[in-house]
Amino acid sequence: MAGNNYSHFQHPYFVLTGIPGLEQEYYWMAFPLGAIYVIAVFGNGIIISTIKSESSLHIPMYYFLCMLAFADMGLTLCTLPSMLGIFWFNYKFIAFDACLVQMYFIHTFSAIESGVLVAMAIDRVVAIWNPLRYSTILTNRVVCKTGMAILSRAVCVVFPVPFLIKRLPFYHSNILSHSFCLHQDVMRLACASTRVNSLYGLIAVVFTKGSDSLSILLSYVFILRTVMALASREGRWKALNTCVSHICAVLIFYVPLIGVSVIHRFGKHLSPLTHALMANAYLLVPPVLNPIVYTVKTKEIRKKIIQIFVQTKITAEG
Repeated sequence: MAGNNYSHFQHPYFVLTGIPGLEQEYYWMAFPLGAIYVIAVFGNGIIISTIKSESSLHIPMYYFLCMLAFADMGLTLCTLPSMLGIFWFNYKFIAFDACLVQMYFIHTFSAIESGVLVAMAIDRVVAIWNPLRYSTILTNRVVCKTGMAILSRAVCVVFPVPFLIKRLPFYHSNILSHSFCLHQDVMRLACASTRVNSLYGLIAVVFTKGSDSLSILLSYVFILRTVMALASREGRWKALNTCVSHICAVLIFYVPLIGVSVIHRFGKHLSPLTHALMANAYLLVPPVLNPIVYTVKTKEIRKKIIQIFVQTKITAEG
């Protein structure tokens, strides 16, 4: 009878964890954390607005960059309320359903970003392999369909995850390991078999990030073969230089992701601080560093930022 009463029990809320061992420093850590969020939102917003306003950037390469900025901004806005709530107001509670919603959007935007990185790799393949037919192969219609496919895949693959969590009973601990809700973190608190959740989570990761990373790797193998076939050394460097920004974006996304996955699977003996820092890096590093990388490499975006600063300075002096 007791087991039946508990079979559908769920906590009304979860307790989020900031950075273990640094609780006394939360107030001061809130300022650099706030600066990180400002850089992420401002940087990605500038990229989106610049690509929208500059007609010279209305090409597939920058359309995909706009999608990447959209995914990064989505990740930033998903985690911002709960993290700033902890570090600024010491508010650590998140309602059960709100946790599921946050979980869904974090994993969805992460899957979108992974898919966009594949699209950007294919864009570089076409640009290097057949530059003369670049605009006829990657038309606006193809780019639009690609974006819709990336979005649809992410939405559909992640959609069952909150419902798989919702069916589980939770009547022991309700303390999460991070400042936001992740599927694997919530799942470990369940008081029933999570075999279905684990299996579906593995399938989802393999179908999205696993296949995406393989596609990116194969794309660069093809790019290297094509570049090495060029007769001119200058032509090789010029072709490879067009891939530098994308390679940085791939490393920025996949290195923290691999680190989180490895620590989650094999680093259970490590301190909670290590787990927290890696999870924060996984969600905060790409939205902050991607705009910086593409600002350095894209003249039009640099000009836009300079214009904004000049206008701000004139307004302040006026």
